[in-house]
Amino acid sequence: MLELEENFKFLNELRIKKERIKASIKIDSLKSELQELEKKSMKDGFWNNQKESNIIFSKIKVLNKKINLYESINSELNNLFEMNELLNLEPDSSMIEELLISSKNIQKKLEELEITTLFSGKYDFNNAIITLHPGAGGTESQDWVQMLYRMYGKWCSSNGFELKELDFLEGEEAGIKSVTALILGDNAYGYLKGEMGVHRLVRISPFDSGGRRHTSFASVEVLPEITDDIDIEINPDDLRIDTYRASGAGGQHINKTDSAVRITHIPTNIVVSCQSERSQTMNKENAMKMLKSKLLDLKEKQNKETISELKGEQKDIAWGSQIRSYVFCPYTMVKDHRTNYEVGNIEAVMNGDLNNFMRAYLEMLVNNSNREDL
Repeated sequence: MLELEENFKFLNELRIKKERIKASIKIDSLKSELQELEKKSMKDGFWNNQKESNIIFSKIKVLNKKINLYESINSELNNLFEMNELLNLEPDSSMIEELLISSKNIQKKLEELEITTLFSGKYDFNNAIITLHPGAGGTESQDWVQMLYRMYGKWCSSNGFELKELDFLEGEEAGIKSVTALILGDNAYGYLKGEMGVHRLVRISPFDSGGRRHTSFASVEVLPEITDDIDIEINPDDLRIDTYRASGAGGQHINKTDSAVRITHIPTNIVVSCQSERSQTMNKENAMKMLKSKLLDLKEKQNKETISELKGEQKDIAWGSQIRSYVFCPYTMVKDHRTNYEVGNIEAVMNGDLNNFMRAYLEMLVNNSNREDL
């Protein structure tokens, strides 16, 4: 049958791709590394050094996930080849349909595994802290921030990440003045680091009675969440801690107590705030995590080689500084100006279809690194 012949070719292409990925991630080396780490975790006194044990368990978790994903794909791909051969001998229309669907699904899993080969940054495996601010454009830009925040929320839901809102300041007329969220999940920072920069919107404004076209801007800051294995020393005397009543969601309790926390690091004038929890203690803990991430970023900026790796070049939130444009009118297009990757289906992008943009950015980083090594 033609369908089965075409599917066999498709599966064979996936097998070749799988072998290429296997060589790239050095699966045998990963297994050896995992065995060594597991041996260390079984030694007496392992828990005496909490910091080192946390680092080892974090590495074990990452290695297990990558190895298990590869083994699962390898096993499933072999099963699909066998099913394809059996159905050639004894055709069954319902099972053929199931085979074709499964073949497409295994392709998606391979792509998920392949993108992990592009992670090369020191903090790519960490959770990410994302902050959005409006730029030039007033209410228009605040509404644009709300649209972007929804887009990242949709991306998280579609890709198995959890979004935990840390701080939220509502716009005066519409939209959002600023919002900070923690994105939890393996490789969250690795995926999201390419979103760092200015995002430009072109559309017919819903706030303009004349129906004119407007251009709006918003900035997206992405930082890795600091883990226990990263030392950032903070002198308590350098901090000013203020508490206030939270203004976000949370019911009556959140508005009746001074549960929100704002921390100012006096030497650098870095300010962070958190109001997501009902507990002032929890809000303070989350705010300290945010502060540590920002201080790490500042520390990294002292080394020119790590500026672009961690945070990227900082620009004004206005015309000429955008990394990506989202055009709703007079045509529909989303274009990344760093990689030149673009799509016409803007609705899909606004509903969280960002993986191809993220992949293009990661590939660009790898290609640039390879050129520098020549």
